[in-house]
Amino acid sequence: MRRGDGVDGSEFLEHPWERRGVIARGLPILPRGVERHPVPGGGSRAVAVRAGDEISVLDKEGLQPGELVFFAPDGASDAGMLGARGRGRPEATIGILAGGSPSGARVLKALAAAGFAIGAGDAVPVFAEGSRPGDTETFTARSDGLLICAAPGAPMSPENQNAPTELTLYIRRADPGPEGESPGPPDPLADPVTDANIQPGNAHAYEVAKGEFIQILDVKGRECSDFQAFSLRALDKGLEREIDPTSTRSLTGTLYPAPGILSKYWTVDHEPLVEIVQDTCGRHDTFGLACTARYYEDLGYPGHVNCSDNMNARLARFGVGPRAGWPAINFFFNTMLDDANAIGMDDPWSRPGDYVLLRALDDLVCVSTACPCDIDPANGWNPTDIQVRTYGAGEDFQPSAGHRKSTESDMEKTRKTAFHDRFAERTRDFVEYAGHWLPNSFPNHGAIAEYWAVREKAGIMDLSPLRKYEVTGPDAEELMQVCVTRDVRRISTGQVSYTAMCHEHGGMIDDGTVYRLGDANFRWIGGKDASGLWLKEQARERGLNAWVRPSTDHLHNVAVQGRLSREILAGVFWTPPARPTIEELPWFRFTVARIGDFSGTAVVVSRTGYSGELGYEVFCHPKDAGEVFDAIWEAGRDRGLTPFGLAALDMTRIEAGLIFAGSEFDDSTDPWEAGIGFTVPLKSKGDDFVGRAALEERKAHPHRKLVGLEVEGGVVPASGDPVCVGKARVGEVTSAVKSPILGRVIALGRIAVTHAEVGTGVEIGQLDGMQKRLKARVSPFPHFDPEKKRVREGVYE
Repeated sequence: MRRGDGVDGSEFLEHPWERRGVIARGLPILPRGVERHPVPGGGSRAVAVRAGDEISVLDKEGLQPGELVFFAPDGASDAGMLGARGRGRPEATIGILAGGSPSGARVLKALAAAGFAIGAGDAVPVFAEGSRPGDTETFTARSDGLLICAAPGAPMSPENQNAPTELTLYIRRADPGPEGESPGPPDPLADPVTDANIQPGNAHAYEVAKGEFIQILDVKGRECSDFQAFSLRALDKGLEREIDPTSTRSLTGTLYPAPGILSKYWTVDHEPLVEIVQDTCGRHDTFGLACTARYYEDLGYPGHVNCSDNMNARLARFGVGPRAGWPAINFFFNTMLDDANAIGMDDPWSRPGDYVLLRALDDLVCVSTACPCDIDPANGWNPTDIQVRTYGAGEDFQPSAGHRKSTESDMEKTRKTAFHDRFAERTRDFVEYAGHWLPNSFPNHGAIAEYWAVREKAGIMDLSPLRKYEVTGPDAEELMQVCVTRDVRRISTGQVSYTAMCHEHGGMIDDGTVYRLGDANFRWIGGKDASGLWLKEQARERGLNAWVRPSTDHLHNVAVQGRLSREILAGVFWTPPARPTIEELPWFRFTVARIGDFSGTAVVVSRTGYSGELGYEVFCHPKDAGEVFDAIWEAGRDRGLTPFGLAALDMTRIEAGLIFAGSEFDDSTDPWEAGIGFTVPLKSKGDDFVGRAALEERKAHPHRKLVGLEVEGGVVPASGDPVCVGKARVGEVTSAVKSPILGRVIALGRIAVTHAEVGTGVEIGQLDGMQKRLKARVSPFPHFDPEKKRVREGVYE
């Protein structure tokens, strides 16, 4: 066994695909014979190994212990088979497998298939003496066998910072196989009914029964697959009723369906044939035909094999007539519409192993292709194979839109938050947000009623997708001081500070809040993982003695907002004598509390929110979410507590002038341009921080400013609509809404400082920006409660 310290070991094992100045970060390249197997924090993984294989365990986050257990083919387990010293019974792995996690279920299945007993295993500790981010430990297998890797960890209490995090297991095969042999498709999602590989330039026709699932998988990445499905009932009657892309776009109101409510593909008779259940790519096409003979002929390639002819050949046995060009669902085909209304294309977004999962809504005849196009970027100039698998109707595949923390990260399925089931009792209108399903609205109320509940009484909403990172260690304060614009040295334990985080050029990475839990203990809560990953990068590059570990999966939270929020929560939570009570908690402070009394379930309650009202956020471990929700709901039932979703939240936050990533700011926007210049105390913060020099220059010579806009009439402008003075475009609308409480259309906009004075008349362009204009004027900002009496003091007049 050997150990590598202090540098992210993955950099030696995988890197982005690169050729002649083109870098494809979405196509990580592993050396020949190397496999990568993520092990979830608090979970486990089983991998078959052979004698001579090199086994490396990487801890990207730091401070995460691991445990290896190796079984020989005869069931014997001895740490010496890995060249290590064992510590006997693998208690950590046994505990994980007993916990019922999805990863543990797969390991138990592998153990059962091999006939091995985990209790007879000999545990090999990994990182037993602690680890830095990027540390690795490497072993060599001395015989064939089954390797189990576990990343143990207990549930994290919300006042602690010991969340279990992911380990990465790399296997460097002693026998990598024949030169040039590429990896095959990933394992099936379940036991498949059928499993077919389609080589480029071929097609595959197959029957699927109602309720069964179809997985179309891009094996090597950047490969398109045309898909079409026919109603078998209609074919039996001599009718061809297949998916009609135009009907589908019209009925869903989208360019193509996605997992969730608008998920179905329709015929011209408005009958749904399939619905999309999971999609790990998210970029497809419903406008173009499957490639045709004429397409290649017109480009000078007569006789080129094409998908339409391949589909004709495979569908003939089902009595489907040939067509010169097939309308199809072009999975993974990356098309776009330019300003001249021309449809263009580029390399697909799909990566190795990306897939779509469909459910048959009727008995079907289906056809799938592996596109042969090698004369343009449709398949990244290099056609490869497609895998098509079908699964039984009894499988429990949950809807998922797929999410990546960063371009280089693994795909994660869309998750249900720990509060999901409680909100699902009240709505089916969920939308994907930052890798989770969140309620958009509640049909028994509606967004307007939800809005008024927050303004007049109280509302409760799920904000669990907010990204949480635990920042700890002797240099934690120094790391935060150099990475955010606020003066972290002025933040007291128990205090929360809202701040910006910027790049060197002054553009914003994220906005978020810093919770100070102790002298060397901070919690960063932001909108996206980019900010937490950047904190970790800065700690490594600066050589700081600090750890940055994700805790999003261990801290789920609801917001309780509105004038009655304090009264509701005060009846739910007990706080220790050394902590402020709910009634005493000031704005931007937090307290550790428990449900009911000293023995109750632990939570963290902060007086923060995103509504412009008196409000709180309640954080708990996911296992306690049901209990926390029920306690709050019961206390608020007679006080008018109402669930509210994203649609209502958007109204409240625009009225209150609260900014949203992608609308009010991106990485080209500085904090003043985003309307949060108050988070950059250049005079009082003497220390340097990332972006300070650029921000000093930008403040001295501002170009744009976020302002409020009052719009005449009832037309609500769209985000991105130009703000004009005469024929000149001087800015753009970032967000807009018809305000229920103000009774008029309001907007936030970023405009040139020369036209940002309150009272300045402007026009908002629509259509082509000139033919239709909405009259507006620059107004005080924010529009609602500009003195923040409600949110700051809980004062209601």
